[in-house]
Amino acid sequence: MINLKQYKVWFVTGSQHLYGNKVLEEVADHAQQIARTLNDSLQIPVSVVFKPIVTTPEAIYDVCLDANREANCIGLITWMHTFSPAKMWLNGLAALQKPFLHLHTQFNRDIPWATIDMNFMNLNQSAHGDREFGFAASRMRLNRKVVVGHWQAEDVQQEIGVWARAASARLDWQSAKFARFGDNMRQVAVTEGDKVAAQIQFGYAVNGYGVHDLVESVNAVADADVNRLVEEYEATYRVDDSLRAGGKYRESMREAARIELGLRRFLDVGNFKGFTDTFEDLSGLKQLPGIAVQRLMADGYGFGAEGDWKTAALLRAINVMGAGLTGGATFMEDYTYHMNPRGEKVLGAHMLEVAPSIADGKPSAEIFPLGIGGKADPVRLVFNTRNGPALNASMIDLGNRFRLIVNDVEVVSPDAPLPNLPVARAVWLPKPNFKTALAAWIYAGGAHHTAFSQAITSAHLRDFAEMCNVEFLLIDDRTDLAQFKNELCWNEACYRTK
Repeated sequence: MINLKQYKVWFVTGSQHLYGNKVLEEVADHAQQIARTLNDSLQIPVSVVFKPIVTTPEAIYDVCLDANREANCIGLITWMHTFSPAKMWLNGLAALQKPFLHLHTQFNRDIPWATIDMNFMNLNQSAHGDREFGFAASRMRLNRKVVVGHWQAEDVQQEIGVWARAASARLDWQSAKFARFGDNMRQVAVTEGDKVAAQIQFGYAVNGYGVHDLVESVNAVADADVNRLVEEYEATYRVDDSLRAGGKYRESMREAARIELGLRRFLDVGNFKGFTDTFEDLSGLKQLPGIAVQRLMADGYGFGAEGDWKTAALLRAINVMGAGLTGGATFMEDYTYHMNPRGEKVLGAHMLEVAPSIADGKPSAEIFPLGIGGKADPVRLVFNTRNGPALNASMIDLGNRFRLIVNDVEVVSPDAPLPNLPVARAVWLPKPNFKTALAAWIYAGGAHHTAFSQAITSAHLRDFAEMCNVEFLLIDDRTDLAQFKNELCWNEACYRTK
């Protein structure tokens, strides 16, 4: 399980000595109250930690360096209670290696019309203190999140919570490792990419392993452990009779469980946060991992089929962002279309690997031929996806930069039962409409593999992209294709100058 409460965001308040110690004491008291409220907010999944008021360039520099060194610190929330001259912040912000959120708020919600005096005005100067700070950040061309509103307002806390989830995922990436069993599917372009560039920019490492390394771990699994996991399958899912005790494919069920246990052991021992495999390289495995991959994704691991390490890493980040939220996330693929003019839709699926965290009801454990890979029939979970809002996200490598493309969608029920489709699937209406969404996706170079989520929103991914310095493109209900194409041109020009 992913526990976001282990992560901390530091609440750092700027002021100065111009107003005297009594004012600074009030500033500190107000900042502590805000930090406590944010820490207790159900909208913010991480710990919010009050830090002493900073009033000098040296104190600001030190707190930024300390944040860099603190392993579980995901970043800073900065707030200027009074007027904090921004030149004091330049060296600290230049040294800061963590994301920061600029909270443009003030302690009091309302102006005390009948009693307001200059003492009140001197104490409550966020209206222009934050603007001074904002100039410094803009002058330094720093990426940051600006949240405006009173700190007790639910929408403000929601925005902070979205940012905190994105910052947690960024920190999770910093030390992440992803294992690739085999290489990319041969002759496929979009799943390739520069792993060195990714590690420089994002921090995570992608390393290759032979399938025989996995096979050794699978073969070392004890029969007693296999028996226990099969019992768990039978208690958790609707298991086809052919996979039950005495059934024709009982050993296939046991082999699927053995693969899951071996794969989990390999990932646990190596401290990996995700992995890839490919049906073209299965030497030593009796079947392509199906139910194993599905269950590992539901537990928070990232995954990419056919060697797609970028999607594996993105799915892991989305799993971190969505921890504790309603809904799930999974590897997905736009598989085929329903082009009936009375209701154009996309059918998303994959050969086997869609996580049961998005299932509508109890999944069914079944076995069917795969048709490719040349191995035994694999066991997989079959289900429809819950209706409701969702998104598809694709990370691509354009050579000079990474691009994150997101399409908001609405999952709907299939028009009719799918008795002969032996895979987990989702049917959705892409926003703003079928033709515009698909054309925009193609113009942007979006991959056929995606990370699909019903837990997070595009706002999470926008914050995540900004703090990771990744180009972000959103296809939603406001997308106009002509403007979207202009945005692509503007972005291309922008990145050519960097």
